[in-house]
Amino acid sequence: MKIICIGRNYAEHAKEMNAAVPTEPVFFLKPDTALIKDDQPFYYPDFSKEIHHEVELVLKISKAGKNIAPEFAHKYYDEIGIGIDFTARDIQAKCKEKGLPWEKAKAFDGSAPIGKFISKTEIKRLDDINFHLTVNGNTVQKGNTKDLLFSFDAVIAYVSKFFTLKTGDLIYTGTPEGVGPVKIGDKLEAFIQERSLLAFEIK
Repeated sequence: MKIICIGRNYAEHAKEMNAAVPTEPVFFLKPDTALIKDDQPFYYPDFSKEIHHEVELVLKISKAGKNIAPEFAHKYYDEIGIGIDFTARDIQAKCKEKGLPWEKAKAFDGSAPIGKFISKTEIKRLDDINFHLTVNGNTVQKGNTKDLLFSFDAVIAYVSKFFTLKTGDLIYTGTPEGVGPVKIGDKLEAFIQERSLLAFEIK
């Protein structure tokens, strides 16, 4: 099982990170050890002092595919969920300065909490999905899929050029603006529309 994360898929987030808005999807991988399921807590790692939240809609791949045409990509996922792409921002910055890969800032254990999934048939328009994240009851990130630079189908088609997608693979589709730090004791809750699908504590 692969976790594929799309970077800079919302223009305003790219801008807040002082990064160029991409002209084609940017992606990286996380191992399955990054997953946190069933609302289990996230334990703040001792190697970072600046862990940031990035809330993202998540696609669960429902059948294997390679070189998938965009017009058929919708057939490769049936469910949509929500998750967090935790980032060790201090470590990421050091890696970027040296021009090094930054998997250790993105793919560490527990860096991908995942919530419940819902059938995409429950959503009227996939190009108009509201989602948001609260920390201690305060909304910190809000997004809508109408602002995606690369749609769900475009992402699936692009990634499948390079990697065979398999049943159960997860695609984190990008975060909107508003990323920020978390601390021990924080309670995070993530919503699709107004439906809470993920809630956990930082310990």
